[in-house]
Amino acid sequence: MAFEIKSSVLTRDQPIPKKYTCEGSDVSVPLIWTDPPAGTKSFALIADDPDAPMGTWVHWVVYDLPAEARELPEGVPKQETLRDGTKQGLNDFGRVGYGGPCPPPGKPHRYYFKLYALDKKIGLPPRAAKPQILDAMKNYVLAEAQLMGTYQR
Repeated sequence: MAFEIKSSVLTRDQPIPKKYTCEGSDVSVPLIWTDPPAGTKSFALIADDPDAPMGTWVHWVVYDLPAEARELPEGVPKQETLRDGTKQGLNDFGRVGYGGPCPPPGKPHRYYFKLYALDKKIGLPPRAAKPQILDAMKNYVLAEAQLMGTYQR
């Protein structure tokens, strides 16, 4: 089986339930993944919206997830460092943790949850932003899996 990311509440290319958006509870979507490549030492997750009016909008940055991790549960606490050492960065709302879809009224936006299997820990302090994470993992990505959902208001 290939490296793959899924969710119990989100079907690929389908609308994200309101609960996980700014119009609902704004809790993080539960995610699970399978079969990372051999040599995986950590994971990083970036969730963003390429359809935002001002350019790609970052909704969630998670990194240094342990190699044995296979999920991010629903409602991950919005704190800098989780119990297992996982770190969360700043989203484009200027906050740590998950910030759900909140597009302006109009056409549906696409929300990509991109999971990276890395052959090292990123090692940056909490609150790092997407550009810092992408730069730090540039030469260490073993595989990438993604899940896309949509949302419109």
